[in-house]
Amino acid sequence: MDVGVMYTGGKDSTYALYLASKTNRIKCLINAISENQDSYMFHTVASNIVVLQSFALDLPLERFKTKGRKEEELEDLKAALENVKERYHLNGIVTGAIASEYQSSRIQKVARELNLEVINPLWHLDPYTYLKSLISSGFKPMIVSVSADGLTQDLLGKIIDQELLEKLKNLSEKYRFNLAFEGGEAETCVVDGPIFRRRIVIDSSEVVKDGRKFFLNIKDAHLEEK
Repeated sequence: MDVGVMYTGGKDSTYALYLASKTNRIKCLINAISENQDSYMFHTVASNIVVLQSFALDLPLERFKTKGRKEEELEDLKAALENVKERYHLNGIVTGAIASEYQSSRIQKVARELNLEVINPLWHLDPYTYLKSLISSGFKPMIVSVSADGLTQDLLGKIIDQELLEKLKNLSEKYRFNLAFEGGEAETCVVDGPIFRRRIVIDSSEVVKDGRKFFLNIKDAHLEEK
């Protein structure tokens, strides 16, 4: 099928793109620019890096704006998907949903209304098995926000490799957060992987505190040949 990818730049949507590309033609990336940092639907941290990621992946990027208000943001999503579907002649969309019934059910509803098939390659995968596969496949997910007990600000900017995964697994068992960060316990930004033609290098950033959440404000970054 010809599909678009609901793309945040994080590990889940990037790995979903990778898996879906094995049996589908990826036509574009679809990304929301949300005014609400605590959007129920859309990833917001490090969203400025998505443009570089689209160049690194050599895929066109389609962005749409939303105020990020609960439920209302679905109308913004529907309008964007309707437009993209027509221009790219899409048959379906790919999402990185793993366990969130809230996100999955709403995207499914919008897709049905537009006669688009939804592809969820990661749906209900075991978090540890999934992350181990992500790492062994060569992806480099960088932690860009933390907001759960047990996840400290010194993790910001760290690439999740096998060693860090084991540490996160132990922390998740102790503090009882979702290892795949499905509940927003942390967020990631993928800077390299087997489908990236160029890698992303972060030149400057700063740590910002927002209530119980710490996130990395990436100020400057560039693409580097591999």
